[in-house]
Amino acid sequence: MKGVILAAGYGTRFLPVTKTVPKEMLPLVDKPSIDFIIEEFLRSGIEEILVVTSRRKKALEDYLDREIELESIFKAEGSQEKLEKIRPPKARFFFVRQQEMLGTGHALLAARPFVGEEPIVVAYPDDLHIGEVPLSRQLIDTYERTGCSVLSTVFDPPEIHRYGTIAIAEDGLHVTKLVEKAPPGTEPSKEASIGRFLYTPEFFPALEAGWRKHDPSQGEYFHVAAVNALAAQGKVVFKRWEGQRLDTGKPDGFFQSLLQYVQTVPELKEVFDRFVEELM
Repeated sequence: MKGVILAAGYGTRFLPVTKTVPKEMLPLVDKPSIDFIIEEFLRSGIEEILVVTSRRKKALEDYLDREIELESIFKAEGSQEKLEKIRPPKARFFFVRQQEMLGTGHALLAARPFVGEEPIVVAYPDDLHIGEVPLSRQLIDTYERTGCSVLSTVFDPPEIHRYGTIAIAEDGLHVTKLVEKAPPGTEPSKEASIGRFLYTPEFFPALEAGWRKHDPSQGEYFHVAAVNALAAQGKVVFKRWEGQRLDTGKPDGFFQSLLQYVQTVPELKEVFDRFVEELM
């Protein structure tokens, strides 16, 4: 199983910082957002990871590489703790650039040569997971039981109209349709698709077929049509998210995610609790 991280977007909601800093590098305290995804992949048994970037995201490649100068300094200091902090993750990283911002479906097409003929887990770095069983592992387990592509969902999130929502078959497992940003009150269910997907090899031919029919003047190209093509054949299921979700897609959500993450780190929680006590 391979992993793909979609990280080519502009991150305009976080301007001006994202003028030069990739949104995926914005830290929750001292841990960049992309680290959460990489750790999730590794804990799920995924060690080959493709990052889809753009020309403004060179910092991601640098971050996931060795830092020779710092290594030399920390070795001379005898600081093993610092060396561990800068050690690259134990994964094989690959990078491809999305040369035009034509949507996430178009970005996934750039990953096609990397994927080959095996299932992949795709992560959008706006959705971070904290929990005993990694979210990617939850999707892999579901795939191994069903042989289907798997959408991760959350139940009835705030502002559900911002999400794609799924129509669910009578068996309570299969997805019959994915509806992107349905008007309020028209959602086919309260299960909202969020930023983690497992796609079988059948997904890419459907994605390519949709791209051939796509008119760029109509806007960006997304994954929805390809998912629905497989869903019509009974080849898509969903897995409701188990664990804590950190939604870092907007500044207010990012701030809330920071506060949630702090609660999971004992030494930071102590500082936060003391601050709240003093504030009150």
